[in-house]
Amino acid sequence: MITKVEGFILSEVSYGETSKVINVFTKEFGIIGIMCKGVKSLKSRLRALTLPFTYGFFYIYKKEDKLSLLKDVDIIDSFCYIHSDIELLGYLNYISELTSQVFKESNDPEIYAYFITTLKKLDQKLDPLVLTNILEIKYLDFLGVGLNLNACSRCGDTKNIITIDADAGGYLCKNCIRNEFIVSLKTVKMLRMYYYVEIKSITKLNISEETKSDINQFLTKYYDRYTGMYLKSKDFLKKLENL
Repeated sequence: MITKVEGFILSEVSYGETSKVINVFTKEFGIIGIMCKGVKSLKSRLRALTLPFTYGFFYIYKKEDKLSLLKDVDIIDSFCYIHSDIELLGYLNYISELTSQVFKESNDPEIYAYFITTLKKLDQKLDPLVLTNILEIKYLDFLGVGLNLNACSRCGDTKNIITIDADAGGYLCKNCIRNEFIVSLKTVKMLRMYYYVEIKSITKLNISEETKSDINQFLTKYYDRYTGMYLKSKDFLKKLENL
């Protein structure tokens, strides 16, 4: 019996000369492996439809605890804008790798919706760094290391918040400052907005370069300190930031 699933190809592994296994993040079953027989052949109609970062409906012979078998693919969205830009492909690669790791940690089906919605917004030419940071913040709760954005991370005071600090775990008030860098009040407020905004509702992003930079640096340090993740795709983004 053929099963139709919605999904996104995260990666692929060669299997013999003409076949391969694709790892697909599906809406229905999470991340599954699908055997694609003969698709590497130049004559295969499915050759171009089984490349990494393909988003579509996959028609498969679903097998429990084994590799499923691919029958056909229908493209849902080609994400043409993303695929035409090397920088956006870098963000796509990082978001895909990050999502894969986060889902393996929590197996929460809500992650799929966050992931696909972010890709759609990325393809609508919205700021890739801001979208990526928003997604990173959303994912922290699934990793069990969510930010403290309601009060000072050291004393619990809800007033006089003046900065954010990765080592402290979130907000800091004026009475708990030691030698931390003081960000702008806009950055403090924007970080909270990143957390609470619904990605699907975003239509425009007008944020200063200073605020974007402060939040991105904060999140990079926070992930390094609290998640234990090392993602190769992040190195490429760091190089872009330094250009």
